[in-house]
Amino acid sequence: MESTPMTVTGAKELESELRNLKEVVRPRIVNDIATARAHGDLKENAEYHAAKEEQSFCEGRIKEVESKLSRMQVIDVTKLNQDGRCVFSTTVTLMNIDDESETTYQIVGEDEADISLGKISCNSPIARAMMGREEGEEVTVKAPKGDINYEILEVQYI
Repeated sequence: MESTPMTVTGAKELESELRNLKEVVRPRIVNDIATARAHGDLKENAEYHAAKEEQSFCEGRIKEVESKLSRMQVIDVTKLNQDGRCVFSTTVTLMNIDDESETTYQIVGEDEADISLGKISCNSPIARAMMGREEGEEVTVKAPKGDINYEILEVQYI
């Protein structure tokens, strides 16, 4: 089974989600099913069917999160060799060489990626172009609209 890299924050969020699903959501759904059963005929009981569907979704998500947690490899960027290179979990500030615009991204695992929060997947083209590079280096990202050239302005291990 292949391990999946994850940041410390991402691992904590998954563990918190699993705890919530098991300790809050699951018991509430069981209670909803019991309440709906008390209403009588289950064939035409929309509340019962909705609760059973929610239960199915919840149990599936629990299995999915447990699987991710069993395969994860937590990487604490603060404990890495801070030699200025872009690696998993570093926060990198880039400057687009063409228009001089600056962007900051954190390189994270697939499940943690959220571009609106500045978190990009370690498997994304931009992250792959940056990996192993240092501050001051230029990188070229192969994008659908053509190559984009960036300069790495800063690499942070936070």
